[in-house]
Amino acid sequence: MTNRIDRTFVQLRKRRQKALIGYITAGFPTRGDLPQLVRLLEKAGTDILEIGVPFSDPIADGPTIQHASQVALQQGATLGWVLTSVKRLRQNGIKIPLILMTYCNPVYSMGIERFFKAASAAGVDGTIFPDLIPEEADDYAHAARKYGLDLIYLAAPTTPKERIRMIAAQTHGFLYAVSLTGVTGTRRVLPIELPRFLKSIRAVCRKPIAVGFGISTPALARAAARHADGIIVGSALIREIEKSHNNGFGDAVRFVRHLKGALHAS
Repeated sequence: MTNRIDRTFVQLRKRRQKALIGYITAGFPTRGDLPQLVRLLEKAGTDILEIGVPFSDPIADGPTIQHASQVALQQGATLGWVLTSVKRLRQNGIKIPLILMTYCNPVYSMGIERFFKAASAAGVDGTIFPDLIPEEADDYAHAARKYGLDLIYLAAPTTPKERIRMIAAQTHGFLYAVSLTGVTGTRRVLPIELPRFLKSIRAVCRKPIAVGFGISTPALARAAARHADGIIVGSALIREIEKSHNNGFGDAVRFVRHLKGALHAS
């Protein structure tokens, strides 16, 4: 069985295009902005959208996304509210794949099976847990399979090749390749070892590979896309969203369009 994520990569591959995967924090800049933001980003050319669930201890996130999470939490954004909001997005015609990026603690607090059941009913396509490792993921993986969601794993440049092989076998939707060690955030250049790292993943992974962390400009997106099936942009997009909050998010829309144009050029 395939879902929206699988179909998106198949369609892009047929067109010889790479996936633009955006990341936003639910509830930032305000809770009321989420429907408009998702609609604008879909229209601008985002192929897949990660929706970050605000969390008080986001260990994988840099200062930009940490700030967005704190603002969203202060405004009352919760996991339950995010799930309800996604359901409304689907009811209002949003078609692109939606992935929830969250941490184990809030999902464990809600109940693992209850979360995946609710996420599936809401129209979520996949989940990413930066603090979940395959060895401790049996309950998550079982519930994800039961309710038809992709459980997406990450691999970093420090991940040994045999472990990458194991992660590649267990990830679904795509493999999230972390371009550098450390937390999310913008960078001026890509790590020089990135092509070799992505090549090592490609050697053992037949699923799509999407690379994230540090991609902040169209030029970096184009360079990274040469070695992957998609690129993930988070902190840079969050900055454009915050900057253009008072002008209808025009800067964020233009940024996405420039990224999409760069991927076509790649």
